[in-house]
Amino acid sequence: MEAEHPHAHSSILKVGLPLQIVIGAGQDKVNCGSTLLGWKERAWLICEWPFHFGQAVPCETGTPCLVRSMVVGKLVAYPSEVCMTQMAPLPLLYLKFPRRTEEIHLRKDTRVASNEPVLLMKGVPGDATLALREGSVPIGGLLQDISLSGCRIVLQRPSTDVMLGATVYLEFELIGVGHVSHLAGTIKNVAERDGVLSLGVEFRFNGKEVIEYRGWGGNVQKAIEYAVMQRHTDWGFLTPASEP
Repeated sequence: MEAEHPHAHSSILKVGLPLQIVIGAGQDKVNCGSTLLGWKERAWLICEWPFHFGQAVPCETGTPCLVRSMVVGKLVAYPSEVCMTQMAPLPLLYLKFPRRTEEIHLRKDTRVASNEPVLLMKGVPGDATLALREGSVPIGGLLQDISLSGCRIVLQRPSTDVMLGATVYLEFELIGVGHVSHLAGTIKNVAERDGVLSLGVEFRFNGKEVIEYRGWGGNVQKAIEYAVMQRHTDWGFLTPASEP
């Protein structure tokens, strides 16, 4: 459920908070990650100047942007604009303090469509350390949908290659967030039709999963949570508006 707050305050802010920032407008906009470093109430936010392909994202004073963050079980977004840039001694961006925010409280296990390649590695059933089999060969498939608790994967493989209740490791890309690997899962259901195998996999977050970030902070579980809500919600209506 969306809620709009016309007078934002610092309760949605925390030093070290991971941010996703859409800088610019139209075809020139860039989706990038940053970290909140501080703020002055009702005045400005200060964050790391995000880099894209090894270069600081081009922007100048007055460039519009949209800021998103995960805060205490909800996705918060607000329009802002660049107030000032600084390259030395550290590359920093100063953004306008949010005057209004829109929030979406997370729905349990919201499932969204996906269409990304995924690799599976079979684990040893019952092995608490989730060690891989000697000579285990990755199985390629397609991530069909994903939620915080699990995903559905389709494979062009015979059903003898997988077993109900088996442990697998997953590796896939969360678009705009990062590359997930070594994420454990349990096969909860298997269906086969016309030679295509469909697997329902329940995630097992055990602290061994890792993610290579695209400028975004947090753990794998938070990254999936964010990616699901980002796809589930169209934030296009929240655009920079003239301030009173």
